Amino acid sequence: MRVDAFDFDLPREAIATRPARPRDSARLLDLTAGIAHQTVTDLPALLRPGDLMVFNDTRVIPARLVGRRGEARVELTLHRRLGDDRWQAFAKPARRLRPGDRVAFADEFSATVEAREGPEVSLVFDRGGTALAEALQRHGAMPLPPYLRRAADARDRDDYQTVFARCEGAVAAPTAGLHFTERLLQAIDARGIAWRFVTLHVGAGTFLPVSVEDTADHPMHSESCVLTPDTAAAINHCRAAGGRIVAVGTTVVRLLESASRPDGEVEAFAGEVDLFIEPGHRFRAVDLMLTNFHLPRSTLFMLVCAFAGTGRMKAAYAEALAAGYRFYSYGDACLLARGEAP
Repeated sequence: MRVDAFDFDLPREAIATRPARPRDSARLLDLTAGIAHQTVTDLPALLRPGDLMVFNDTRVIPARLVGRRGEARVELTLHRRLGDDRWQAFAKPARRLRPGDRVAFADEFSATVEAREGPEVSLVFDRGGTALAEALQRHGAMPLPPYLRRAADARDRDDYQTVFARCEGAVAAPTAGLHFTERLLQAIDARGIAWRFVTLHVGAGTFLPVSVEDTADHPMHSESCVLTPDTAAAINHCRAAGGRIVAVGTTVVRLLESASRPDGEVEAFAGEVDLFIEPGHRFRAVDLMLTNFHLPRSTLFMLVCAFAGTGRMKAAYAEALAAGYRFYSYGDACLLARGEAP
């Protein structure tokens, strides 16, 4: 499938650089029955008692590091944990790094380059486990998407983290979850809507542009995830009782679809997911999806087109742009129903 089929004009000013405050005051384009303009606080009324929401509880780590190899400045974005003290990272500029090079981030904190392939390097840090996590907290920055074109600051430590984040390991936020507040969760509960958590540690590969002309040639980075037996049972019970599964974010969609059987039931899962969803995918586990507005030619826009229909999503995005909706990680949201339109 040609990548340019998923292109559209996105003005620079439509990309949000800060989130709405409070979080649940963000705008919500409801596409479940036509097009309706709402806010995220309206979400409980748009769902039904007996529905089940599924959130991603991954927690973002300060994965962006700036160090020096000798006199040369190097920027590293960790994106895949390889071991207790080993990570794979995108390096900028990668050409300056060779196996055996030491990159110093502070007098007492460094890593050695183990291997390099293209823009990626594997690193062995001088410490692991809790000590490495603490060093990242001191010396790392939140890995904001490059499209924001600004450095992360103290506000982003909170803004780029969901209120239910608990399992450390992501290097990008599950951004649909950023809209939720304790107040909104209480309203969802009062409406008779249950929720459960899965964990998918979002990688920096989610920011990579699709540089090929055909989607068949685009490699997806794998991401570590967990779907517990309890959550799988709750999802299957909800569907059997006639409730709908509401995935909060594309990461949840990818995990549930990876763990689903042909009959739509999901199974407990722990491992790697590299599922690339594009139009033609037959959805089995997810009925509704809450997601942000995505960039043109991105795998995320391809996923929502697969879910709700390419024509429908292009029309909805045109409506959102005309109405001043804010796009991408810190932007507004839309609620989609699974459709069969091309």
